[in-house]
Amino acid sequence: MNQQEILELFQSSGALLNGHFKLTSGRHSDVYYEKFTLLKKPSICTQICEQMAFNFKDTQAVTVVGPTTGGIIIAYDVARYLGIEAIYAEPGENERIFKRGFSLEKGQKVVIVDDVLTTGKSVWEVIKLVESYEADIVGIGLMLDRSNGAVKFDYPFFALATVAANNWEPKDCPLCAKGMELTQRGSRKF
Repeated sequence: MNQQEILELFQSSGALLNGHFKLTSGRHSDVYYEKFTLLKKPSICTQICEQMAFNFKDTQAVTVVGPTTGGIIIAYDVARYLGIEAIYAEPGENERIFKRGFSLEKGQKVVIVDDVLTTGKSVWEVIKLVESYEADIVGIGLMLDRSNGAVKFDYPFFALATVAANNWEPKDCPLCAKGMELTQRGSRKF
């Protein structure tokens, strides 16, 4: 799948929303990419994850790590295509942690995957967790980078699609200034 095909999936499935949204990062935007509209459809999700897995086929990774919640689905399916294990980084009191007996070994080759990136907060949290185990991050993959490439990582990184999506700190939001009703989506509590 190429970038245009990914963006068309968002459009044709109704996953591309317009309005006034509070993002998981806390920032506001006039567009929201509702990844769960895509992830709830296995026939679409597997196409996306197969493409993500293809980008990691030569990394010798043994584990795929994804943050909760959308990252669980993506990590599982990418790992299925690679024939390796998938584990999940969940919120702890102050940072992401592994639960359910999950852990990593020093030097273990790991791929990190996630769904939609705006500021990179979830991915940075997973990087910090994986680094705390001294595992070797061999790649980071995303379904959609809405930062237009502005967020950089110190590891090999790719997104299936990259877009420039407006987003603002709440104090600078022109939609708030117009008095538009704010809709909060995503799972992170603010």
